[in-house]
Amino acid sequence: MPLVLLGSGLLWFGWFGFNAGSALAASPIAGLAFVTTMLAPAGTLVVWTLLDWFRLGKSTAVGAATAIVVGLVAITPAAGFISPMNGLILGAIAAVPSYFALIIRAKTSLDDSLDVVAAHGVGGTVGALLTGVFADKAINGVFDGLLYGNPAQLGIQAVAVGTAIVYSGVVSFVLLKLIGMVVPLRATANDEATGLDITQHGEEAYLHTSGFEPVISGMKESGAHVMTTAPASR
Repeated sequence: MPLVLLGSGLLWFGWFGFNAGSALAASPIAGLAFVTTMLAPAGTLVVWTLLDWFRLGKSTAVGAATAIVVGLVAITPAAGFISPMNGLILGAIAAVPSYFALIIRAKTSLDDSLDVVAAHGVGGTVGALLTGVFADKAINGVFDGLLYGNPAQLGIQAVAVGTAIVYSGVVSFVLLKLIGMVVPLRATANDEATGLDITQHGEEAYLHTSGFEPVISGMKESGAHVMTTAPASR
């Protein structure tokens, strides 16, 4: 859990370079992108935490980390085109469809352990569409969105999203079929049961309890003070 939260924080920090750096200059647009990249995930985080609270009776750290990623993905298409306040609103709105998409996926047999579709797919789609709603030419100097008298921009965004989905789907399908002709696309059930760290990479990421016992015993014999807790079950 600490690594999940640390990774989310590092991702959020790195995303400033991703969005603001896309301006390729220390310009007002870069500053705008920086600020919206800060505010949008904050909005997503608040709404996601509330949804967790109403649904589960408690907030979760993993939920918070997921919310941050969803907010970052959602604001990326709009970062340099909408106002900071609208960025906060966009992030808050994006939390809802991604949250329920994640719940729906969990009830299916779809293999998406990282919930890429719910977080990146749905979050990115919502962010791209809302760019066509919140865009403000007075800020970005390029175009207005629906709220500023240009409803056609929402249609343009929808066409762009649809095109990206079709292109990505077709190309991914072709690439997967080609790769599948060379190597298996999925590990066997035995490999999954043993653990992919061992079967695919030849090493373990974490030691299990049994792996620590000899070390702890040796430390006790040497007189070292060791604080341990009894396992709940064997």
